[in-house]
Amino acid sequence: MQPTVTADLVAESADAERPLVSYRDEATGERVDLTAQQVGSWAARSASMLRDGCGLGPGSRVAVLLPAHWRTAAVLLGAWASGLAVSVRPRATAGLPVLEPGGDRPFDAVFVTPERQDDWLEDVPDATHRYLVGIGPGRLADVPLGWLDWSAEVLRYGEATPDHSAIHPSDPASADGTTYGQWGALAQEVAAMLDLRAGDRLLVDAAEHEQPLKWLLAPLSAGASVVISANLDPAQRDTIVAAEQITRVL
Repeated sequence: MQPTVTADLVAESADAERPLVSYRDEATGERVDLTAQQVGSWAARSASMLRDGCGLGPGSRVAVLLPAHWRTAAVLLGAWASGLAVSVRPRATAGLPVLEPGGDRPFDAVFVTPERQDDWLEDVPDATHRYLVGIGPGRLADVPLGWLDWSAEVLRYGEATPDHSAIHPSDPASADGTTYGQWGALAQEVAAMLDLRAGDRLLVDAAEHEQPLKWLLAPLSAGASVVISANLDPAQRDTIVAAEQITRVL
């Protein structure tokens, strides 16, 4: 069966007890551990927000400019679970394709950190729904007019699982026309390139890797879990590897 990029990847990844996605900020001490069920819950809420709150569905386009983070995983998986076409512009792609904005039609929604708000608006000035996604704990203290705080808004929606049967491998998963099937297959190729296998635990330096194919889709497609480290001091890498039982380092 041809693989597709949907939130089904979460259900098929890792065991129920072990964290699927962990986020740790070495500078502040913040730590978040999410099991597959919890990642799926946040993705389902994001999907409900996009579907019920924004009225989006297959054929709609969303733009995302977010770093490697557990909230980014929720946004991306929620969008793909809803059959949306997603554009991502990571800073470092390491030779992998970039999901760039494509076409002349305005985006239906945009997700961006407050720090990158002005940069992204150069590409999607006409986005109908605009969400700021804070990377620190809690909600944002200051949300400009015309924007919404994703962390606050997403909690207003339920965890109903989207109907993935409505998504077909030939449907566009990105604004440039790359399909769900193509991205799913590419995720498996990247997983093989990284030698990721079921049960592996991948350490990701958030400052070096924003391409979701590498830090999110490839691990999930292989059944591996992810530890995202922000403000990682290379001198502490070995300590983190031992403490987190890391088997692969990105």
